[in-house]
Amino acid sequence: MPTFEKNGVEIAYTDQGEGDPILLIHGFASNKFVNWDYPGWVRTLTKAGFRVITLDNRGHGDSTKFYNPDDYGAPVMAEDAFNLIEHLGLASVDVMGYSMGARISAFLTLNHPDKVRRVVFGGLGYGMVGGVGDPEPIAAALEADSIKDVEDRTGRAFRAFADQTKSDRLALAACMRSSRQKISEEDVSRIERPVLVAVGTKDDIAGSARALADLIPNAQVLDIPDRDHMVAVGDKVYKAGVLEFLEKTAG
Repeated sequence: MPTFEKNGVEIAYTDQGEGDPILLIHGFASNKFVNWDYPGWVRTLTKAGFRVITLDNRGHGDSTKFYNPDDYGAPVMAEDAFNLIEHLGLASVDVMGYSMGARISAFLTLNHPDKVRRVVFGGLGYGMVGGVGDPEPIAAALEADSIKDVEDRTGRAFRAFADQTKSDRLALAACMRSSRQKISEEDVSRIERPVLVAVGTKDDIAGSARALADLIPNAQVLDIPDRDHMVAVGDKVYKAGVLEFLEKTAG
């Protein structure tokens, strides 16, 4: 598995297929395989003629782990994604992020607009602006000795997911305490690239997809029917909607 290192951070990634490149940025407590390979995204996009690049965000998968919240944050993690684009010598890429990955994708698009052609915000709507709740119950759940000690419903769900993915829970706790930076409505409205906001209709974490899309000049909404935050990522409607968006917005 290829990796690259910059500024003391080693980022693991995959690079598959040929064609226009698309960078996939996974969500919190996930990794490049769980978020994108296992649900069939890599296969779907390479079959559609894309060069598909996935990475493990710092603190996740096979990338460098840190245990201080100051070493995380969506803007910092967006720079890791930018550094990967530069490492691969790519002039520009399409980008799709899910949940935390959508927030990272937004910072990547805002800070390096010349590098992003189009962007898909999956699993995150107006929560990108208004926030998605208190991170502390999730961080505490990750630090608990046993999932049996976790009473908070959301914290328990993320703890179970972290255990399932065999993640470094203490690194994730540090990440959780700093990765949910809000983006102002004014900044979101500066995103000029074509945007697709894709959220499950039963997602009680993401916030309104329409409310976010209404702030962005060239945004459209994809409702993923009857899916919540944890399962929408692999939905066939999501895949079909993204392929249609990429086809219709091709330059």
